[in-house]
Amino acid sequence: MITQWISLFAIAVATLVLIAIGPAGNTSTAQGMRSPEITCQAMVCPACQVCPVCPVCPADASVPPAAKTLQAAAFADLPNWADDDHSAALAAFRRGCRSLDRRKGWKDSCEAAGRTGPSRADARAFFEKRFKVYRVTNADGAVEGLVTGYYEPILRGSRKKVGPFNYPLHATPDDLIAVDLASVVPEAANLRLRGRIEGKKIVPYYTRSEIEQQQGKFAARTLLWIDDPIELFFLHIQGSGRIDLGGGETVRVGYADQNGHPYRSIGRYLVDKGELKLEQASLRGIQAWARANRHRTGELLGHNPSYVFFREVSTSDLPLELGARGALGAPLSPGRSIAIDPRFITLGAPVYLATTHPTTGAAMEQLVIAQDTGGAIRGAVRADYYWGFGAAAGQEAGRMRSQGRMWMLLPNEIEPGS
Repeated sequence: MITQWISLFAIAVATLVLIAIGPAGNTSTAQGMRSPEITCQAMVCPACQVCPVCPVCPADASVPPAAKTLQAAAFADLPNWADDDHSAALAAFRRGCRSLDRRKGWKDSCEAAGRTGPSRADARAFFEKRFKVYRVTNADGAVEGLVTGYYEPILRGSRKKVGPFNYPLHATPDDLIAVDLASVVPEAANLRLRGRIEGKKIVPYYTRSEIEQQQGKFAARTLLWIDDPIELFFLHIQGSGRIDLGGGETVRVGYADQNGHPYRSIGRYLVDKGELKLEQASLRGIQAWARANRHRTGELLGHNPSYVFFREVSTSDLPLELGARGALGAPLSPGRSIAIDPRFITLGAPVYLATTHPTTGAAMEQLVIAQDTGGAIRGAVRADYYWGFGAAAGQEAGRMRSQGRMWMLLPNEIEPGS
């Protein structure tokens, strides 16, 4: 009976959503018009300046991107292409081949990547022989777009509620229901709703404030206890992180699910309330304000109804020097992985990114791999650059908000839009 309710609910909602937004792929992608995704936590980045990865799987990214956003180019068009460390990009590309080599047109390139030597020259020759270059443009013809950064935070935690460790990191609750609309309406492949059963109704799941008000009565297992609610909140935004348990023990946690409510920017909230100026509403600025106004932490965090649930990730198959697994399923490589909009950039594809360093202002021109997606990553020329883990990576990610250009590399066997 519950399954029937869910199916009817999914069909009704999917119909309403499709009427409202039209078929997938018609969503506006002009810069400044990034529409929130129901599958992800819709982000408003101008206030927080940190656009996180969204761990919810996107629509089938094996579909080649629309040809109208790609223009044929050449390796000679890539600024400082010859100066890059192509071997680092090749290593990241290989890690994604476990997912890519099952897709039409990618198998041969992945097999060739496995046979390629370790030198920079070998790696450069591999890309130049196996791929064609396409300049990425926005729908309005613009060749520049926004490049932001994200990272994997490190928090202090405990397996028991003791001392300062009072803030729970929750696993997915048993009463959370996820409705995959693609199972009943294929056109709604990017839509997934969440709720709970109340009597004979499916109702929205609890908001962040409602979850926190339940305290020990909340129907979800506590994985770990964290010592800082602000750091825990930003872990929710990033979607994955590392927890230092002391005594040399570090565990990794990753996204498991989400309560279904949209993300609302606390940076924007502070700006609108006159608590911070726009230029102060960076990651560090928000943290500084929160620590100076601890009595208002509940008010601040409660403004965002979105709440993320986590799972502990085994480090046996995920070395600590690599990041968490992105939407492609491959571990993220610091400085070589980006999050993209899979409607325009093929997930797993090499992308040549030309932007500027957030601290020095120097040119950043390098080959990266599209291995992740994000709720705020909307549009063709749009990327979120993975800096790695820890405080230093967090500082760079928090500062990064630059204009950039992008070129996508596709195997010779694949034609855009085919």
